[in-house]
Amino acid sequence: MTEARLSGVIAAIATAVEDDGEPDCARSTAFAKFLLDHGCDALNVLGTTGEATSFSTEQRRKLMTAYRQAGLPMERLMVGTGAAAVRDAVELTRHAAELGFAAALVLPPFYYKGIADDGLVAYLEAIVAATRHRPIPIYLYHFPALSGIPWHVGLLGRIVSTFGSRIAGLKDSSGELGFARAAAAVAPGFAVFPSNEAALLEARNGPFAGCISATVNLNADLRARLCERRCGRARGGGEDPQAVRRQAAGCRRQGADRAYSRRCGLGAGDAAADGILGRRPRRRGRGLRCGAGPAGGLNSPALTHCAALTISSAPRDACRPRAF
Repeated sequence: MTEARLSGVIAAIATAVEDDGEPDCARSTAFAKFLLDHGCDALNVLGTTGEATSFSTEQRRKLMTAYRQAGLPMERLMVGTGAAAVRDAVELTRHAAELGFAAALVLPPFYYKGIADDGLVAYLEAIVAATRHRPIPIYLYHFPALSGIPWHVGLLGRIVSTFGSRIAGLKDSSGELGFARAAAAVAPGFAVFPSNEAALLEARNGPFAGCISATVNLNADLRARLCERRCGRARGGGEDPQAVRRQAAGCRRQGADRAYSRRCGLGAGDAAADGILGRRPRRRGRGLRCGAGPAGGLNSPALTHCAALTISSAPRDACRPRAF
């Protein structure tokens, strides 16, 4: 069986989207390469930040295939395959296994609420059975604020005892580190990735395998440097961890300020952003508030755009990605 070895700083990567709502495979894979080259240990593609549930099954399959065809290191890619329909989740997870993704991230079937534990176990049983010949590691996706269905701690124990090592871990987007710690204690080797970047401080001797975060789209380099200092994976440097944390926080605030300032119009940094992402120039008045993606609001192209702004025009060198 394929062993799950994902750990460290993982970006919940944004998906670039064309004006007609189709995923832009070329820009999406280019952005993935950029993040992997600038500090990310791995990527979570087609998660919430990647707007997976806004795409059709066919569109998701197409984008999954594009990551493989782009020559990206599949052993460093986790892909979201959960769906409201069991058959769709089975199809997507099987496709992920065939393409060689390192892991599948599985939401519960999220439309009908109040699903009994037996129903959730049956859902996973269908996915596990369909991929038994290519046993891709499965991570459960816990995001009750959006899915409305939790993978609660008692159920996690039952799932691990039922399916063993096929259930490799959990991504926790609840924001509750207490839950994340309890989940990590369910079984030895059960890898938990909170979305809260404070988890990186506990990724060496603590209970967590790392962090899967959307804001790593903006500050992958700094988060990686912090993780290296805390996790003992030195690629060079010698920075003070607290200084790195302050720099990362500054970039994060700066990215948010830039996003806010551009909600109603585009500024001077947009030409540089368009150049980085290879995107067509946007007309004035179409800012982050109404991006081109299917979900609208602060959607994938908007977040990618915000990342490019931070990368291209941050005043401090510490906010710029760099290779080690």
